[in-house]
Amino acid sequence: MSTRTRIELGRRADLGADCANCFGLCCVALAFTKSADFPFDKPAGDPCTNLDEHDGCRIHPQLRDRGFKGCTVFDCFGAGQKVSRQTFAGRSWRDDASTREAMFSTFPLVRRLHELLWYLDEAIALVERESERLEATTPDPAPWLTAFEHVRLLADGTPDELAALDVDAEYDAARPLLVQASEVARAAVPAPPRRSKGKGPALEPGSDLMGAGLAGADLRGRTLRGSIAIAADLRGADMDRCDLLGVDLRDADLSGADLSGAIYLTQMQVNSARGDAVTRLPEGFARPSHWAVGR
Repeated sequence: MSTRTRIELGRRADLGADCANCFGLCCVALAFTKSADFPFDKPAGDPCTNLDEHDGCRIHPQLRDRGFKGCTVFDCFGAGQKVSRQTFAGRSWRDDASTREAMFSTFPLVRRLHELLWYLDEAIALVERESERLEATTPDPAPWLTAFEHVRLLADGTPDELAALDVDAEYDAARPLLVQASEVARAAVPAPPRRSKGKGPALEPGSDLMGAGLAGADLRGRTLRGSIAIAADLRGADMDRCDLLGVDLRDADLSGADLSGAIYLTQMQVNSARGDAVTRLPEGFARPSHWAVGR
């Protein structure tokens, strides 16, 4: 069993947003477009009109009511405080034009690297958990630990080093490890056969599950990686060891669903969906304030 800790390697405790230690980067560096998620267009680099002089949001408690649903879904995976306090050593984008330009181009890169760290951390946990249960038949976690450390060091780079990175290539290199960890975790829960034509949507990677009726579905051990499940009815679904990497769960109904053992589920996916007081979430996840209080 590895001795890595959150403090030593900056694991999940450092891979979640700490807005108090960020210069409001998500409110300035990123663009958003008028839509159901935002009430107006905002170019990248322009501060949101709701950002105050202390880098806080003036309407944070009313974001969803005021049309800023996208803000309540977004998660920087800890990149905001990392760029603000470490990469730029506490210098704000407000200080000078050169810092502003460099910080705004660096933040999205670190955010993607931190997201990859989050997935690799999940993969390590999956492999280590199975190693404890079935020591002789599971792979050595070393390749996942090595990949995590590699990406962590990249995320610690200078603005110039980060600008020279091919972040897409880093994702491509890590993807086989993420898939393998999922296979290891799902091996103990064989997925049922793919649904045949005329008996509901195919339940496989990249499926179109938009608006699909999957209430009460047994999705244990399924691989839905990369699927579109916008507004899907997943009430009461059992999603133990269901691979949800990159699944679009916007407005999906997760009321009463069991996601406590879901694989690669993120807080962003949870925030974008609908649920209730009896939706089961993995340890450490926050129940969104906009979710219903009951069934």
